[in-house]
Order: sequence, then structure tokens, then C-alpha cells
Amino acid sequence: MSRTRARIKRGDKVRIIAGREKGSEGEVIAVYPDKSRIVVRDANVVKKAKRPSQNDPSGGYEEVEAAIHISNVQLLDPKTNELSRVGYKVDAEGKKVRFSRKSGNELD
Repeated sequence: MSRTRARIKRGDKVRIIAGREKGSEGEVIAVYPDKSRIVVRDANVVKKAKRPSQNDPSGGYEEVEAAIHISNVQLLDPKTNELSRVGYKVDAEGKKVRFSRKSGNELD
């Protein structure tokens, strides 16, 4: 299984561009680069069965955000709030930084 680089990081704002949740926006709360999946806050919410425990003897269902494939989301530029791709460049100090390809603004 080949590992892909996750250009989207935790804390980025993204818009879902494909699937059932198409058009919704949210903040990335988890990134799984080995599986090429991310979790977006308040998007792709599913009901998960919860077993009874001492803390919750009745059990039941809880709603949790499920992972989405990274190809189904696109970064929102934090300054212009438009969809953009992510690029990498070397800044003046020699550090590699992410930037928005549409506006040229540095991310992070």
C-alpha cells in the first residue's frame, strides 16, 4: 500500500466537494495519511452503536464524525475563503512552507 502525502493538515478549513455531504464546510480534526482519510467536524455524521457499560448501563447510539477520503475535500483559503489547491515552496529562511496556489498566501 503506497502512502500519499496529506497536503491537508489538522486545523485547516475545507469544503467537501463530492459525496453525500457535498457543499458542507468544516475544520479538519484528524488526519490519517496512511489511509488517505480525514475527519471533518460536523460532517459525515453517522450513528454508532454503543455497548452498555458501568458509566452508561443502557448503552444506545452515539453520533460521531466518520472519516472522508482526502480526494473528496478541498482546502478553503483562510484569507479569501475560496477553494484552492496546496503547494509547497522554500521561504527566505530555507524552510519548506505550504501556500495557497490560487492566492499565493502562505498557510500555517
